[in-house]
Amino acid sequence: MSKGEIVMGALAPHPPHLVYAENPPQNEATSEGGWEELRWGYERLRNSLSDRDYDVIIVHTPHWATFVGTHFLGVDKFKSLSVDPIFPNLFRYNYDLKVDVELSKSIHDNAADSGLLVKMMENPDFRIDYGTITSCHLVNPAWDKPIVCISSNRSKFYFNSEVMQANMIKLGEATRKAVEASGKKALLLSSNSLSHRHFTVEPEVPE
Repeated sequence: MSKGEIVMGALAPHPPHLVYAENPPQNEATSEGGWEELRWGYERLRNSLSDRDYDVIIVHTPHWATFVGTHFLGVDKFKSLSVDPIFPNLFRYNYDLKVDVELSKSIHDNAADSGLLVKMMENPDFRIDYGTITSCHLVNPAWDKPIVCISSNRSKFYFNSEVMQANMIKLGEATRKAVEASGKKALLLSSNSLSHRHFTVEPEVPE
């Protein structure tokens, strides 16, 4: 088996407005567009991925917050409705996604071997967070690749940023090791909103 690799890593902002503006069939809310500059950024990202072959999307999301260790999805399929808690009028997304449980478990095991506290999420009724859905949809709207979703460990409230940075380095090393052993090509996404500052002057409502 050939050695796997991470073919690309990207920051993937997850404001639900971006999905809302594109009017995909999965989202119940409809719009007349807007937020073009952010959406153009995703268009450029998709274009840059068009000539890259990858098998799986690994997404690290801050909106799946876990306070006891780092968690990984451990069910091969999730299907439900995701409603954004802050913008329910914009984001009511019917998702139907596949999970690469084998790779997810491999990262989990490598992370455990490095001393991290980890857990597999094996509840089939678990609701996938909107950050994961938004980032994955905008990068791959066809949803034709399985994902590996990694939670955001909030133990920084009990330790300090130096400890958490060291743990995240271990998590990154565990991820790379698992990908290489899998023989798969992976796209790595950091789902985020950076400063959460979308504008400095309130814009006109697109509608």
